[in-house]
This record gives sequence, C-alpha cells and structure tokens, in this order.
Amino acid sequence: MTELEAYYNKFNEDKRLDSRHGQVEFVTSMTYIRRYLKRLKEEKPKEQVRILDIGAGTGRYSIPLSEEGYDVSAVEPVRHNLGRLKKKGPLVKAWQGNALDLSRFADESFDLTLVFGPLYHLHVFEEKVRALEEAKRVTRKDGFLFAAYIMNEYSVITYAFKERHIKEAVSDGLLDAGFHCTEKANPLYSMVRLEDISALNEAAGLQREMIVAADGAANYIRPFLKALDEEEFDLFLKYHLSVCERADLMGASGHTVDILRV
Repeated sequence: MTELEAYYNKFNEDKRLDSRHGQVEFVTSMTYIRRYLKRLKEEKPKEQVRILDIGAGTGRYSIPLSEEGYDVSAVEPVRHNLGRLKKKGPLVKAWQGNALDLSRFADESFDLTLVFGPLYHLHVFEEKVRALEEAKRVTRKDGFLFAAYIMNEYSVITYAFKERHIKEAVSDGLLDAGFHCTEKANPLYSMVRLEDISALNEAAGLQREMIVAADGAANYIRPFLKALDEEEFDLFLKYHLSVCERADLMGASGHTVDILRV
C-alpha cells in the first residue's frame, strides 16, 4: 500500500466537501464546469458530451455529472475510493489508474477533462507536466481541461503562522528563503503559486481561459462559516462567486481551478 492509499483509506473526502468550506469549493467548481459544458452542448447533445475525471476520488464530481446525463469516465488510483465510487455511481465508467498513464484512452477521446486531485500530490515539476500532457492528449482539440491546485500562501498562513510552526518550518527547510513550500514541507501535498501554475501550462502547451479561486477565504474562516444560518451562508456563496475571478484574491485562496483550452 502506498502512502497515498493509506492516507485516503482514512481521510473522508466526501465529509470535507460536505462541510461549509468544502461546499464553497464544490459549488464554485461545479458552477464553472456547468458553464463550459453549456458551451459544449451548443455543439452536440448532452449525452454525447464525454467527460473524464482523473483522480476522481469517491466520485464527488463524476457522479452528479453522470446523473445529469453526461457520458462520464473516471480514473482513480486508490482502490478504496474506487470501490465507493462504483457503488455510489453506477452510471460512471470507472477504472483504477493514475494521471501519469492514461494509455487506456485514445487521443482526443473527451470533450472536458477534470484533473482535480493529481496535481495536489505530484511534487516533481516534470511529473506535473506529464499529468497535464496526458490530460491534454485525451481531450479533443478545442475541448476544455480543468486543473486544481493547492495554493502556497494558504499553507504558510495557516500552518506556519496561525498554528505557530514557522520557526521549525524555516529551520527544517520546509520553506525556502522566499517562503515557498519546498518538497520537504508535506510528503503528500504540493503547494504552488500562480507563477508555478503558469510555468506548468507553458511547459504542457496549454492556453488559459481563466483561473478562479475555488474557495477563496472560506478555509480561513471555517468556524465562522459553520455558525452562519442558511440564508447567511447562501449570501456568502453569492459573494464568493462574485469575486472568485479577482486576481487580487487568487494567490491566497486555499484552492484554485485553472480552466484551460486544449
């Protein structure tokens, strides 16, 4: 069992995305997925629009999209997650596999491809580029690719300063001189900045349509979000969706979603 498998055998991703801060990320991501699917539906019927979810987890995105009538395939490396996905989402065609090798799929097989987990866990630049290149290869020309990232400043502000690990983070080499998380910072997660994402896109030959702050401030104010009543939380979602494309808020978001044209 790999370290990643051991982690996800214990970690409940569904519970995270069902939390208030997780709902912000999920609602935001689905809002933009549906926006681009609407563009694709102008070209072909919904049932002919093919979606690939790479690193699908337990199907948080692939299952509702399949239930909306899209042709959805999923790849997930962790057997435990894959089993839950298949049990909950019988409409999804799901296989065990990883983002670095999508050889089971032919070139240009899909209209829209989601890479919502792999780039969290790949630390090496060349491996991240490989994952993006594979996703690009299986996505048709003029299709769309959604890539999600964990942002550097969220980790520094919360773990290093809020939780008061900053001195050990510096002394142990978890942060470099510019306060960028190093590969030593977390064995499972890789944190990036906007310039890192741009460098990956350039290396993979991908063109950005837009980038959005998937959760913005939500992860910083978890207890306050939890305390909101339903009307107040609905207003927070509306606020977040109104500002999630703002460049001045992007780098400090917990997660970003980069929307790319193939």
